[in-house]
Amino acid sequence: MTRPCAAIDIGSNTLRLLIAESPDTSSPEAWKEIAHAQRITRLGQGLHTSGRLTEKGIMRTLDALREFAGIIKQYGIQPKDAHAVATAAVRESINRKDFIERCAIETGIKPHVIDGNTEARLSLRGAAAALSADTSRDMLLFDIGGGSTEFIRVRNGKVVDDISRKLGVVRLVEAHLASDPPSADNYQSMLATASKHLDEVETHWHGGYPPAHLVGTAGTITTLAALHMNLFPYDAKRVNNHVIPLDDFLELKHRLLNMTHSERAGLQTVEAGREDLIIAGLAITEAVMQHWNYDALLTVDSGLLEGAWLESTLLKTSPQRH
Repeated sequence: MTRPCAAIDIGSNTLRLLIAESPDTSSPEAWKEIAHAQRITRLGQGLHTSGRLTEKGIMRTLDALREFAGIIKQYGIQPKDAHAVATAAVRESINRKDFIERCAIETGIKPHVIDGNTEARLSLRGAAAALSADTSRDMLLFDIGGGSTEFIRVRNGKVVDDISRKLGVVRLVEAHLASDPPSADNYQSMLATASKHLDEVETHWHGGYPPAHLVGTAGTITTLAALHMNLFPYDAKRVNNHVIPLDDFLELKHRLLNMTHSERAGLQTVEAGREDLIIAGLAITEAVMQHWNYDALLTVDSGLLEGAWLESTLLKTSPQRH
């Protein structure tokens, strides 16, 4: 075994930590998990109206990162050596420099802001490690975040193209979710917004094809998988390669849309803090399935965080330039 490495995904909604080591295997795309943590901090809350990270969002995120730093130290890793990647909320905010400096000073963890294309590439790398070879041969992978969604077309295990859109669950909730339970107008507004983004994705394809398999990753998708299987406690291995047929997805949608915020919060398979965001996630997922006529959704737990961890091991084993 190699020495453990730590990776952190600083998302617009959720922070995730993975500490793992490379097992004794011939596969370079493998890891043995040692520790994992996840906290919803809504760092991107209010960003789409102000252009800034709010002080409350920053403080919640710093608290989570301090907690992560403590966990990291328990495994003999210095927080400064954690490979932390920050996504849409940080890269779009006008006060990102101040946020990054505060992270480094107050927690010892210095985030690296990645662009949408890098986010897509890392999401694919993490997801592909858990997917079957048949799926990876021809798939559309979409990664729903708080501030953006990435779309990656893959053929024969290689990227055909990728695009990141400013379509995220926090954005949609803040812009369109005004009633409890969600009204039909609320949900239709979310669907319409998502569909406009998908038109742009298709334009980016230059008239190309929708791949054979639709694969989703990140919190919305894993929550839907857990709900579909009534999976509690959560088990990432069971989520990987799980299939949700369209009819089952529509039943889940109907069930969740007819629940109040507090009723969704009472579901043991819905993570605290995701009870409103799941509505926006439903809209994005339904829009994708409708737009390209998919009759099933394949789910995967691994994504950006695991891709960042795999990259961190590569960075530590690559020869240093002088």
